[in-house]
Amino acid sequence: MSTSDVSIMNSSENLLNISKESFSAPLVKSSEDLQQSDTPTWLTKDYLEQCLRKHYKDNKLKILRWDVRPALGKGENYGGVLTRIRAECQTHLGAVVSGHYVVKTSFEADEFARKTMEPYDIFNREMSIYENVLPRLNALLGEIGDHDKIFAETIAVDRERSALIFEDLNVREFVMPNRFAGLNMNLSKMVLRKIAKMHASSTVLNERENGCLETFDRGFFNRHTDNYMPGFEGLLLACSRRVAQWDSYQYYANKLMALKAKYAELGKQVFDPIPGHVNVLAHGDLWTNNIMVKYDKNTGEPLDVTIIDFQYAAWGSPALDLHYFLNTSLEEDMHLNHQDELIQCYYETFSDTLNKLQYRVKIPSLHQFHLQLEEKAFYAFHSTCVILAVQRNEDTEDADFKAIMQNDQRATRFKDTCFSNIYVQHIIKTLLPIYERRGLLDLEQ
Repeated sequence: MSTSDVSIMNSSENLLNISKESFSAPLVKSSEDLQQSDTPTWLTKDYLEQCLRKHYKDNKLKILRWDVRPALGKGENYGGVLTRIRAECQTHLGAVVSGHYVVKTSFEADEFARKTMEPYDIFNREMSIYENVLPRLNALLGEIGDHDKIFAETIAVDRERSALIFEDLNVREFVMPNRFAGLNMNLSKMVLRKIAKMHASSTVLNERENGCLETFDRGFFNRHTDNYMPGFEGLLLACSRRVAQWDSYQYYANKLMALKAKYAELGKQVFDPIPGHVNVLAHGDLWTNNIMVKYDKNTGEPLDVTIIDFQYAAWGSPALDLHYFLNTSLEEDMHLNHQDELIQCYYETFSDTLNKLQYRVKIPSLHQFHLQLEEKAFYAFHSTCVILAVQRNEDTEDADFKAIMQNDQRATRFKDTCFSNIYVQHIIKTLLPIYERRGLLDLEQ
């Protein structure tokens, strides 16, 4: 859930092209002048200067002034600390230019978050994705003449500190879409075409390199740890409490309550790859806040999208991304009535890219693909009835990682507040009976 971007530049001369604007606000001269509470103590001017010197291949580059501030507000991010930096730099040519960056780090100051996330190894895995996987996917797509920019590229990867540094996409007029409004048809299709290319190229990479991506097996549900289950189960029970307040819905509330006993296993079955099905490297957390969009200034129409944040990338069914995205990130009418159209859009790009890359296994037909998605349909229910409420929550007073994962009074209040959202209630009221008729509320699926 980050707001990062990136454009690799090979020399300090290229730095001149980033931004020649002056800072409109006074800058600090050292990290001591402006140190946000979550900003790591090691993130100093000298540290950033060394990273920029290495990236731009300019050993004389010098940061004259810099400005540090949080990249996101409360309720926008639960997976790490994001810091936005503006730096006024002098290159070896003597030119003074402005650079804009986003630094993504772990919750190192929060022991609870650190220990809870530790078994998922999200920071090391994301660094591996950016450093080793995404460049190879880009190279594969380049083989077929497809140079569409799908991902953000990195300025620096620091494994010792679990940190990533990106060029700030906002400078190139990419912004995060409105998570409360949801995405329209045009923008949704743009996202799906790009994730389809990522999926297809990852399938071919895994085929060519003897299962190289199958070690990415620690998504939100996995066979290694249940550390996130208190959060998912707490949200499920909050959903049940809300549903029980509606006329004629007590039956569904009871089924939701009973589902808690099997919830972890049902989630793990979604994430288990099925032999004989097409499997991909899924993004794992594909929703509105992990998409950056460039809009036409005159028409407001989307021109391009970039997909960011790969902490929960996982080898498995394309359903991991499709069910999650389609049931958390769309406008209401799209969510309720147009998912088949969007799946067809995704499938056309996915199958076309696989064919162009000469994938050796038989590609499923559209009908067969739908059947494979249906085997993972529990994740559509999970995304709608558990995840959507957090992602559309507008009351951020208690919005933090502990409020999701714990069960004290504050955490319970936060979860109940999430399900007080009228939009979320309408979606759940509409879809819950459909999920029940499809058997997605049953313990045996």
